[in-house]
Amino acid sequence: MSKFVVIGERIHVISPEIKEALASRNSAPIIARAKAQLDAGADYIDVNIGPAERDGVEIMKWLVPELQAATDNAPLVLDTVNQDAIRAGLELYNPERGRAIVNSADAGDRLGNLDLAAEFGCICIGLLMKKGVPRDNDERNEYLQTILEHSMEVGMDPSEDVWFDPLTLVIKGMQEKQEEFLDFLRILKEMGLKSTCGLSNASNGMPKHVRPIVDSVLCAMSIESGLTSAIMNPTDKALMDTIKTSEIILNRTLYADSYLDI
Repeated sequence: MSKFVVIGERIHVISPEIKEALASRNSAPIIARAKAQLDAGADYIDVNIGPAERDGVEIMKWLVPELQAATDNAPLVLDTVNQDAIRAGLELYNPERGRAIVNSADAGDRLGNLDLAAEFGCICIGLLMKKGVPRDNDERNEYLQTILEHSMEVGMDPSEDVWFDPLTLVIKGMQEKQEEFLDFLRILKEMGLKSTCGLSNASNGMPKHVRPIVDSVLCAMSIESGLTSAIMNPTDKALMDTIKTSEIILNRTLYADSYLDI
């Protein structure tokens, strides 16, 4: 059984600090966040530059080599709806420590990101959506088939090259949808497909003291249901401890009294 893959989420344009750093081309705070996440156990660093319609290409050309040079070529997730920006980043990406991940394709306008990932030999996250969030698992399955078929058409192995995201939905207002999410993870697992999600989306809008508890419990339940990776905050020690403990209980790693320190 493969190790659960942690994708660090903390380089995101929604953060005022990161937004300013991108605008001023100041890599220091971005590198600091990347290193903190890697030190905490992240396997990949998500680099979310937002839509970046005007200067996305220039940002990726500057940031990808700068960030990898400072982190011993840490594996990156290139996260933007600007396909030209993703291409610019992939052209300069060093795959020495892991293939790049394109975030993301969907079953609609962004289906072509699978072509881009195939061209560069990358992994691609496949969002199970089209124009909005899926209504139910029947709709998720419809989008899954679209992405599966297109990934094979462009020469990808969907069991290895595509990580499917069923979309975590916010609990406040969509509480009744959570079991469907877990059920679909089980479907992906039975099909032999890898999965990922934006874990903290489910706790959006909750009080700060509640969110870590919800994220940790959802993470454990999702891993048991088949989740193989997550875009999350690796500097949340309780969350990382939950992942390590889940893998112990599921007999994926060997127990030792010091397992939380490894």
